[in-house]
Amino acid sequence: MASPSEDSLQTVAARAPITAQRRLNIHLQEQMPKPYLARALEAVDPEHINGSTDYNNNDMSVLQQHVAFFDKDKDGIIYPCDTYKGFRAIGFNVLFSLFVAVIINVAFSYYTLPGWIPSLKFPVYVDNIHRAKHGSDTEVYDTEGRFDPDKFDAIFSKYAIKHKDKLTFWEIQCMLKGNRNSNDPLGWAAAELEWVALYLIAKNKNGLVEKETIRRMFDGSLFEALAKPQSSRKGAKHLLLK
Repeated sequence: MASPSEDSLQTVAARAPITAQRRLNIHLQEQMPKPYLARALEAVDPEHINGSTDYNNNDMSVLQQHVAFFDKDKDGIIYPCDTYKGFRAIGFNVLFSLFVAVIINVAFSYYTLPGWIPSLKFPVYVDNIHRAKHGSDTEVYDTEGRFDPDKFDAIFSKYAIKHKDKLTFWEIQCMLKGNRNSNDPLGWAAAELEWVALYLIAKNKNGLVEKETIRRMFDGSLFEALAKPQSSRKGAKHLLLK
């Protein structure tokens, strides 16, 4: 087998300054096993090579795990009322929870249906949630709902400027802008809604979203943690929160 040339391993091109601004972690393969291999069951990174060991994956894909929190009766179907109750449980107020329940189920229900006939109940089927993957995202979920470790790592190598393992609100905005596909306003809006909601509910006392928080968002274990009674959240002041 021929050895790779120096040029074939470069991640920065001199005539493409954006490749220098948004760098990749060239040492990721030394930090964890097979970072190029998308994981079906666990959201992994160098600090958690086995994923969330305190969280049962239930043989679901990582994307299915992400939405399973909202399927409280475990029937495999998430109705708008389920989405609403889930957002209330993790700390959002009535108006915002109602808003996102309508937006999410109306926008994504049809793609997950087992047949071709639309349903006015706007159910989202967990088994088919991979069909609802939108564009202009981080691509941490692949098109089958697996978790891609190198795409997850790229969130931080490209956009975490002030802290290597945390994101500010404006770094999140830079990431969202950098991930946009042309002519994809639905994808832009969906990504913005997801990440702003995450920031509002999960930022730390310094206004930063930590890497571990984001990893747990991808596998849904964050939602379980947020739904547990926490005295520190009783005084939430933001208009979108309780």
